[in-house]
Amino acid sequence: MSIQIVEKSGEGLSRVYGVTVPASDLTERLEARVAEITPTLNIKGFRPGKVPPGHVRRLYGKQLMSEVVQASVNESTQKVLTDNNLRPAGEPELKPEGDFEAVMDGKADLAYELSIDLMPDFEPVDAATLTLSRPVYAPTAEEIDEAVADLAKQNRTFEPRTGKTVKAKDGDQVVIDFVGRVDGEAFEGGTATDVELVLGSGQFIPGFEEQLVGAKPDSELTVKVTFPENYQAANLAGKSAEFETKVKEVRGPVDSPADDAFAERLGIENLEKLKELVKGNLEQQYEGASRFKLKRALLDVLDTKHDFPLPPKMVEAEFASIWSQVQQDKETGDLPPEDADKPEEQLTKEYRKIAERRVRLGLVLAEIGRANNVQVTDQELNQAIMAEARKYGAQAQEVFNLLRENQNAQAQLRAPIFEDKVVDLIVSKANVEDKAVSKDELMKEDDLPDGYSE
Repeated sequence: MSIQIVEKSGEGLSRVYGVTVPASDLTERLEARVAEITPTLNIKGFRPGKVPPGHVRRLYGKQLMSEVVQASVNESTQKVLTDNNLRPAGEPELKPEGDFEAVMDGKADLAYELSIDLMPDFEPVDAATLTLSRPVYAPTAEEIDEAVADLAKQNRTFEPRTGKTVKAKDGDQVVIDFVGRVDGEAFEGGTATDVELVLGSGQFIPGFEEQLVGAKPDSELTVKVTFPENYQAANLAGKSAEFETKVKEVRGPVDSPADDAFAERLGIENLEKLKELVKGNLEQQYEGASRFKLKRALLDVLDTKHDFPLPPKMVEAEFASIWSQVQQDKETGDLPPEDADKPEEQLTKEYRKIAERRVRLGLVLAEIGRANNVQVTDQELNQAIMAEARKYGAQAQEVFNLLRENQNAQAQLRAPIFEDKVVDLIVSKANVEDKAVSKDELMKEDDLPDGYSE
């Protein structure tokens, strides 16, 4: 291919190239593709392998030219990178020039502008020179006993209340039948019998459970509610409904003592084994928090140890992602209190600095991972895909199959695995000192480093 490449601009880490592939080259490749597929075609009225090339072009010319153009773009883009010894930071941007329809008709050259952000040239810090502090905390016996007691409370049983003056109160369990109607018509999924509902549990839509407080056994009442605007069933969202409800039984909670019998009811050998399991769960929770704190401390150190130019397109893309979430939070009233009263100019400045930090750290971790040949294995990726698919319940297999075919989705799942492996590599080489802290200190949310917000 006689590709023409012209550097239009080169400032900092940005490069722009003009690329032209002559129409004659495209036509030549098209003819080669026609000749390649002709022997494989079975077209009515022609013997196999004897279809005239002109007829093949009329039937498949647009499709084949599309393949030729795509292949030419891929090859010419790679030639730009190879000939100029460029390491791109992210996917290059391609901007077509000229009349694309004329290109597809073989009447015009394929011309496009290629914008590339380059990887900055820097030397990552030597992990062996880093000193880090890892906060650690071990659960106490009292904490384990308290967790077991909470577990017993969550698994308490309910027994029928008796007597003429029995009325349901918050925390009681009621057994109910109901028929729901919107505009006088019963709707699908709005009828049920023998439903066990703990009042105050928030299991039903807002306003339903509160209206059952004070109800007596063997009584009937009409519960009036309005479905939330964001209700999962679109046909009910925001609509008013009435539920004809029969309260068949009122049951009071009976606390279960944390003993061997309670453990056995949970399918565990005895109370001692239950405590061991609870202890293990708490230790896992605190180890996760400890790792999170250590990773955060490492990222802060890596941020301060590196200062190099950043690829502008990467920064802009990261900022756009962050700013989109900020605007969404602002509209829904979920903006953090410390940001709610700040002028937009200040917020923009602060979140752009955060975007720059993320890009800088991403490049540092990527470079350290590349230098140490850190790879995400197929097994690790498959495990991540399965974990993501399980979140979708009955659709898990379908989602799993979709993720296996989606390269972008796989890249998003691969990125955090790669990052964690690089972090583990750095931690294994750094000087890490364990520091005993309180539970509150371990679980406290970290603030941004100085200089990232005011």
